[in-house]
Amino acid sequence: MERNNLYPIFLKAKNLNVLIVGGGYVAEEKLTFLLKSSPDANVTMVAPEFREDTIKIANSGNVRRITDVYNSDYLKDNHIVIATTDNPEVNIKVYEDCRAQSKLVNVADNPPYCDFYMGGIVTKGNVKVAISTNGKSPTTAKRLRQFFEDVIPENIDDLVKNLNSYRKTIKGDFEQKVEKLNEFTKGLVEKI
Repeated sequence: MERNNLYPIFLKAKNLNVLIVGGGYVAEEKLTFLLKSSPDANVTMVAPEFREDTIKIANSGNVRRITDVYNSDYLKDNHIVIATTDNPEVNIKVYEDCRAQSKLVNVADNPPYCDFYMGGIVTKGNVKVAISTNGKSPTTAKRLRQFFEDVIPENIDDLVKNLNSYRKTIKGDFEQKVEKLNEFTKGLVEKI
């Protein structure tokens, strides 16, 4: 049976530099989801031209736009790269340049050329749930995101804050604290 072997992590995008190569619909989609999840992300976009809606979204965040064709010099000082052009040769060049410089890269809609996927994300206060289909079905990830947005209560953040306060009052070693928190949160899933 095939399984998803991806390792999920939550990145502090404000501490990283993200490069998006492209300025069309796909770039706009990737930028929208990136800024929705991490409004403080540091983003640079490089493209010969940008859609008007992409410019509006870029202006809402910490996004620098460069009107130019891609070249590998644009990888400098960037940690994560997303290639979104409608030119497969350019996207593969971005991928190859990133591999040569040990940069994490995602070539949109081309799983063999991805170090990571941008999955479905649900955010409610301090709670964030990320969903991956291993790059096989973004539509399924979208539907699961919608499901979790509906079932996770709006006040989940209050519970998280209260548990954080409670956690600070627990005495004992790490193992004892974990045991008490596990007991205290045992009914959490039933309440949701």
